[in-house]
Amino acid sequence: MIQFILNKFFYGVLTLFGVVTVIFLLFNVLPGDPARMMLDQREDSDQLQNIRKKYGFDQSLTTQYIYYLNDLSPLSMQSNKIEDYTFLSNGKYSHKTLFSIDTYTLVLKFPYLRESFQKNGKKVSDIISETLPNTAILALFSISIAIGFGLFFGILSALYKDTWFDRLIAVVSTFGMSVPSFFSAILFAWIFGFLLHNYTSLEMTGSLYVVDDFGEQINIQWKNLILPAIVLGIRPLAVIIQLMRNSLLEVLSQDYIRTAKAKGLTEYQVIKNHALKNALNPVVTAVSGWFASMLAGAVFVEYIFNWNGLGKEIVNALNTLDLPIIMGSVLVIATLFIIINILVDVMYSWLDPRIRLQ
Repeated sequence: MIQFILNKFFYGVLTLFGVVTVIFLLFNVLPGDPARMMLDQREDSDQLQNIRKKYGFDQSLTTQYIYYLNDLSPLSMQSNKIEDYTFLSNGKYSHKTLFSIDTYTLVLKFPYLRESFQKNGKKVSDIISETLPNTAILALFSISIAIGFGLFFGILSALYKDTWFDRLIAVVSTFGMSVPSFFSAILFAWIFGFLLHNYTSLEMTGSLYVVDDFGEQINIQWKNLILPAIVLGIRPLAVIIQLMRNSLLEVLSQDYIRTAKAKGLTEYQVIKNHALKNALNPVVTAVSGWFASMLAGAVFVEYIFNWNGLGKEIVNALNTLDLPIIMGSVLVIATLFIIINILVDVMYSWLDPRIRLQ
């Protein structure tokens, strides 16, 4: 098991390296001067020169790429010369010095995602740490709704195969998969947040934390979580229902299930002790993918409901061409995908004993 996890970790690091390279190349071939983006309309020639020198924009593309890798690496070599672009010369950030060689110092640090162009030099890591928890809470509630109702209706649909109930569930789930999230978000906000507001007390927009009129106290508004969580969970709910139904029907047709029934076990015992566990493999795959996608931001849902999460932050960064925020967010999303995929591969061995880790 340890060797399996280490192999997955190694390939995950290689994948992450590829993602970093693609991100860097994509955003460095875009038209526009990053220094001008940072200064907006306030630039002059001296300021532009200072910004380019401070952040290494005056260097070749290869040198900038090495700087970028050095910033992202937890173990990196930093220059002691203040005129050189390094992690250390751009501010006093938390790090642990290991040893020095001539004018360079080897340091241990958290990955440095650089600073925002538009938010007065605020660190990208701070921006992500402020918005990612809100997205994680939204994604967790959404996927919980999808898993709970998806497994329940998927099992019932399999047990009542080819009945009116099964057909109704199929129609509803197909509709749920085909409706775009942004359309569902607008529809739910309009119906439950506007037309039925007097009955539901729900708002069309709102985030988890609301500051009072005096700006002194932060209140948690759990009701603002209801609509975006339901909207975000509609599509994975529909997918889980169909996957659970089809997978359970396939498992119920296996020989060992017929043997269990022949031994006198009840339908409930057969499903609970033999069929359900083996039927969960495709569901786990779908859940892991959807949960990673939700953590990626659920851009449209967050933006429509004005939910202060990572997705809304990415949209705002795209509108202002704040490249460090976009690059850092994509990198964090890719890392989450890799970690979740590793956890899912390990979980497979527990769900289905026929799977052997190589």
